[in-house]
Amino acid sequence: MLIPRFNFLLPTPYPRILALPLFIGKVAAGFPSPADDYVEKNLDLNELLVQKPAATFFVRAQGESMLGAGIHPNDILVVDRSMEAVPGKIVICALNGELTVKRLERTDQKWQLKAENPAYADIVIHDDLEMVIWGVVTNVIHAL
Repeated sequence: MLIPRFNFLLPTPYPRILALPLFIGKVAAGFPSPADDYVEKNLDLNELLVQKPAATFFVRAQGESMLGAGIHPNDILVVDRSMEAVPGKIVICALNGELTVKRLERTDQKWQLKAENPAYADIVIHDDLEMVIWGVVTNVIHAL
């Protein structure tokens, strides 16, 4: 079984604020609508993506086991270490020292790390497996 490896992106001690315009109008994903030129406010991506800066880190994904969750190779994952890892959340964890990203589930009294791609097997957590949850994935950033 291949477990994806990660490259970490750590925040700078003094993040620069870059506020860009957020328009009031929404972009139709179906039929086109008239353009709306009014700016609602300026939006800083730090404000949008990072709720708790001291508990947040970024990591780059590798592999295709989470394609069904919208996580593609080379995406940047925003991870919050302060959030509780409850069933249904996507988590970053270390399994026997190897990092992976999976959906945390509990079925039939057993904890599992579920892949979001049928080509990859789920991982059942058992006593012989050393697992440490590093945090909960809150956002995914990827290029189109």
